[in-house]
Amino acid sequence: MKIRIRDAVPADLPIISEIYRESVLTNVATYELEPPSDEEMASRFAAITGQNYPYIIAEDGSGKVLGYAYASPFRTRPAYRYLAEDSIYVASDSRGLGVGGTLLDALMSATASLGIRQMIAVIGGAAPASIAVHEKAGFKHVGRLPASGFKFGQWIDTVLMQIELGEGVDTIPTEEPGLRKVT
Repeated sequence: MKIRIRDAVPADLPIISEIYRESVLTNVATYELEPPSDEEMASRFAAITGQNYPYIIAEDGSGKVLGYAYASPFRTRPAYRYLAEDSIYVASDSRGLGVGGTLLDALMSATASLGIRQMIAVIGGAAPASIAVHEKAGFKHVGRLPASGFKFGQWIDTVLMQIELGEGVDTIPTEEPGLRKVT
């Protein structure tokens, strides 16, 4: 299957919300218990894209959206400005087709182009498929938070994985990342 990557736009929010809703209701990739409203999803989209973080869509040859991904601040303290967190969600009928890996590769490239030096994956439920996608992309395991979430009547672990982007930590940055400050 040919997968095309493009920037997400506000018109994509209904399908983004649908894909995320399914994840909230059926799996532990996210620790949300109730799907956010369309207004909340629009607010989150605006907050991420308003800071210049990449927010991308994967679609097939006919334009069907297969999944989406975005980078966001790992934490808001200024010393974390060279570290971004990735989030990837794939439509249920598109899982296992290479969509997640394609999204992750494109997201890493777009994030590195901003001058971000590190990316971290916070993998809810220690999901084996997500761990495999990140390992294939070169992420290394950096931690595990046992029983850090409680969803669907069970305790679930969180796995932390990390990768260097661009020049990584081999050089001292000479300029700030290409992000906008939130006001």
